[in-house]
Amino acid sequence: MQDMMKRFLAFTAAAALSFTPAAAQQTATKSGVQKPALEIGGGGRPVGEAWARSPVYAANGMVATAHPLASQIAIDILKKGGTAVDAAIAANAALGLMEPTGNGIGGDLFAIIWDPKTQKLYGLNASGKSPMGTSYEEFIKQLDGRETIPPFGPLPVTVPGTVDGWFEMHERFGRLSMADILAPTIDYANEGHPIAPVIGYYFGRNLKRFEENLDMIGEFENARATYFADGPPKEGKIFKNPDLANTLTKIAEGGRDVFYKGEIARTMDAYFKRIGGNLRYEDFAAHSSKWVEPGCVTYRKGYELCELPPNSQGFAALQMANILKNIDLAQYPRGSAEVLHYITEAKRLAFEDVARFYADPDMSPAPLDWLLSDAYGKERFALIDPAKASPEFGPGEPKLEGEGDTTYLTVADKDGMMVSLIQSNYRGMGSGLVADGLGFMFQDRGELFSLDPNHPNVYAPGKRPFQTIIPAFMKKDGKPYMSFGLMGGGMQPQGHVQVMINMVDYGMNLQEAGDAARLNHDGGRQPTNDLAGTGADLLGTLNVEPGISDETVERLKAMGHKVKRVDNGVMFGGYQAIVRDPETGVYHGATEMRKDGQALGY
Repeated sequence: MQDMMKRFLAFTAAAALSFTPAAAQQTATKSGVQKPALEIGGGGRPVGEAWARSPVYAANGMVATAHPLASQIAIDILKKGGTAVDAAIAANAALGLMEPTGNGIGGDLFAIIWDPKTQKLYGLNASGKSPMGTSYEEFIKQLDGRETIPPFGPLPVTVPGTVDGWFEMHERFGRLSMADILAPTIDYANEGHPIAPVIGYYFGRNLKRFEENLDMIGEFENARATYFADGPPKEGKIFKNPDLANTLTKIAEGGRDVFYKGEIARTMDAYFKRIGGNLRYEDFAAHSSKWVEPGCVTYRKGYELCELPPNSQGFAALQMANILKNIDLAQYPRGSAEVLHYITEAKRLAFEDVARFYADPDMSPAPLDWLLSDAYGKERFALIDPAKASPEFGPGEPKLEGEGDTTYLTVADKDGMMVSLIQSNYRGMGSGLVADGLGFMFQDRGELFSLDPNHPNVYAPGKRPFQTIIPAFMKKDGKPYMSFGLMGGGMQPQGHVQVMINMVDYGMNLQEAGDAARLNHDGGRQPTNDLAGTGADLLGTLNVEPGISDETVERLKAMGHKVKRVDNGVMFGGYQAIVRDPETGVYHGATEMRKDGQALGY
């Protein structure tokens, strides 16, 4: 496939100014003239872009996840009469087993659900809080002179919200029993499944990072026994996790209370006491999810982008859309320097506000109406110089990014319910900590607190940290249109906007919009900084995939951007999406080449 892409790009004059797939390497002489690649690859496509597969079409139900077996499980749940929520929970449980490099029941969950009965969007924030018994002053002492919160070990661990999120969604929108929903994953955990290629790659990355930070982690024996007994699991190797099977069986039989108030909670409490962590039984018992109102902004042509409010970073995508709707991007070729410049500057402007305002709204409410207003979008757009990158932006004044490995999935059923769900352990597999006999790793989401006592996102007991994970949804002319998302820390809001631009401004289909090469701007102030952004790289680096042309890269550099080519897709996310045709009701499904995933329908 990669060789085919090379051959196609070499013979397509327009490729110099277009978004092309991340795997499509270009060959060039010293003068920059594109030359045909010598290798002969696969054949050409009769329709659409030569570098993208067809979307999947189905009338009764659709699933798109990062693992083919998880997609199959979700389709089976739909065929048994389960709702899209039932199938989403089943897929998420399977991914916690099959893709533990990015998610699991030791992490948090966010979801957007379109309910056809009420004709409404519902938002769920299933993120956990910091330990209630650890004050700011005590937490600072535990850092032992560190100026930042460590990424591994017990200090960044917050209460896992995923299991409660499952039961909240299921209580409102589920149909099958939780035992039926979790049964396929329990079977796979006991009997084993073969490791997928990209997941095998991430296993190797995670073990290397853990072994470089063993002093920080402390207790690693449980994690090694659960995941790395024979080294990192390799592509095609059969992987089993009987401890996780046992945990999921208890959840299926005992419900959410067994996890937060029963046997599993007692085990977690004893574990953190043993290793010197801060979480206690009372933290688990007090946990609850929150139903929240998604926010939407109109982009153009009747399309609305919808996201979840803080403590997530979802509204950053809405701020970007609000800025970019002030310029007709379609006047420029896809992948041109102008388009990438405007996207990058809009991202930088939005993330200045993320760094300043986004935090747990129960403790630090943000001025959301102002941030999402058309007037503020125009005000921020006016700060963009069309000819060059601004050295520095600041947050707005009314009268919060990080690395992350995550899983995103989306499901739609025959009744029209659509679920957009994202779930994560944050940095790679998480903290490196696995409680005795439970078979899952705890997240390290608490790394994303600020230590500045004046910052809205400062650490405090019983507080939700800033969250990078965000599901997305789009409406068209007020009707449900697209559930979609994309993995990867600060890449997520800018990835959402790029997919939207590909479809709305450039007419790409669902599959092409995800396979097209992306940018990922990294830098600027962060929600973890102090209010002044001390030490932040305010201009940041514009990372681009190989499919962005050499001409565009050189023009961006001339405009003042620091541009870096990145040859693999790791930092550019992993996309899944479902579109519902508003006239026929037919579903279109897509997943992308940067992951192992599959879209399936029936």
